[in-house]
Amino acid sequence: METPGSQSSLHRANLERVVRAVRRAGALTQAEIARATGLSAATVSNIVRELKDSGTVEVTPTSSGGRRARSVSLSGDAGIVVGVDFGHTHLRVAVGNLAHQVLAEEAEPLDVDASAAQGLERAERLVKSLIARESIDAGKIVGVGLGVPGPIDVGSGVLGSTAILPGWAGTNPRDELAARLDVPVHVDNDANLGALGELVWGAGRGVGDLAYIKVASGVGAGLVINGQIYRGPGGTAGEIGHITLDESGPVCRCGNRGCLETFTAHRYVLPLLHSAHGPDLTAPRMVRLARDGDAGCRRVIADVGRHIGSGVASLCNLLNPSRVVLGGDLADAGELVLGPIRESVGRYAIPSAARQLEIVPGALGGRAEVLGALALVLSEMGDSTLLDGTPPGDTPGTL
Repeated sequence: METPGSQSSLHRANLERVVRAVRRAGALTQAEIARATGLSAATVSNIVRELKDSGTVEVTPTSSGGRRARSVSLSGDAGIVVGVDFGHTHLRVAVGNLAHQVLAEEAEPLDVDASAAQGLERAERLVKSLIARESIDAGKIVGVGLGVPGPIDVGSGVLGSTAILPGWAGTNPRDELAARLDVPVHVDNDANLGALGELVWGAGRGVGDLAYIKVASGVGAGLVINGQIYRGPGGTAGEIGHITLDESGPVCRCGNRGCLETFTAHRYVLPLLHSAHGPDLTAPRMVRLARDGDAGCRRVIADVGRHIGSGVASLCNLLNPSRVVLGGDLADAGELVLGPIRESVGRYAIPSAARQLEIVPGALGGRAEVLGALALVLSEMGDSTLLDGTPPGDTPGTL
């Protein structure tokens, strides 16, 4: 038994600190590990050597600042993570390992009127299909990250009443999917997962304070503070879509009038262009038309950008993030939407906050949320079992 404060318990704690830093980042040089953990370079070197000898980490040559360095990542066969992302019109699944390598990925259309049971049945089938196709040992599955488009009660895992998917409100997709797959499931809303995805793999890398804005059938923000997702005590932090812009505006699905969502979400914006482009117009097509010079589409996208900018200005004044990442289909519009966002931020935000803010498009496109689901599992799993040489999940997966 290790005595608290003993040399052996201190060594164990240092091992876990190094493993945690590498697990969350994906790959770090030894110098970066030292900075992230506060450990000395010599201590990090000794620990990395020990972890390499035990098969917990892999070390590969790299360069940093023009100098030769060694990149440290978790062993590719140390465990498997699965990401599942439900959207308004799609289901996307990805499988990766603890070294942050995506091994397989697949998406398929989703009927918005499908029940939670039907959606989760399709997710179960798609996960099992990918696992079988890639010949992955189900016993190595650490857990599943699940993304849904709506507020999640962080304690119970129940989906809130303002969810985008009809028929899902009040359900517990976390527990239901865990029962189907027989592995631990971690759940969060799609905006938070988009933020995690961009933070780990995309436009948010290296940034400690950012907001990820997703505009789709709804509007939400994933907030990162000091490198961690901020959810609030009830899991509703980041519901930027329900900032009131006009008290006499359209009635929102939340029951209020004139929410930001009613001026920016696809369900409200696309009908403005139906007379010119028909009722089957989609957001990606609207963006393509705008980039090709269509005046109506350009005007609608610019208006949406200015409204989003009003919400971003409020975030600036309250949280002072250093970067805002725009996700969803609108990000492909580039400066057609980013320019108006910056214009509104410059007008409504505190000047010092606006000057420090960088507004950029997401780097991951429609994959941000499912990659964020993988990152969610990587952030929630513990480190002790990795060091003990047993499967890191609470219960080995069976599928």
